[in-house]
Amino acid sequence: MVATAESCTGGWIAKALTDVPGSSQWFGEGFVTYSDDAKVRTLGVSRAALAREGAVSAAVARAMAKGALRRTGAEVAVSVTGIAGPDGAVPGKPIGTVWFCWVERVGGRTLSFVERKRFRGGRDAVRRSTVRHALRRLAAR
Repeated sequence: MVATAESCTGGWIAKALTDVPGSSQWFGEGFVTYSDDAKVRTLGVSRAALAREGAVSAAVARAMAKGALRRTGAEVAVSVTGIAGPDGAVPGKPIGTVWFCWVERVGGRTLSFVERKRFRGGRDAVRRSTVRHALRRLAAR
């Protein structure tokens, strides 16, 4: 079973997964946690990590994916958190910055892979690229 935890894509990854006929056999649920409060309340992201690293960070992406895994019992979760624009850029985090995390239960362990990408283009292009990349990596696991 797969779960998603999305911020900048607003549920688009879950939508793309459920566009596939029969996806109810392997997709359980997705979370759209756009605000920091939603990340804390729904996925258990720590306020300390948000304050220290910011919402667009490896630590938060990892916490989101692990929270989705914990909340759902899925075997695999993918999370995304980023700056799609046109606002929101901060020093060191320009528009197009997206952090991804894929977490998988393997035996009694939880393995995670975190990745940062920088996509070009406007808001729609950044979001489309984010969804595409998340799905490619998910399919390659």
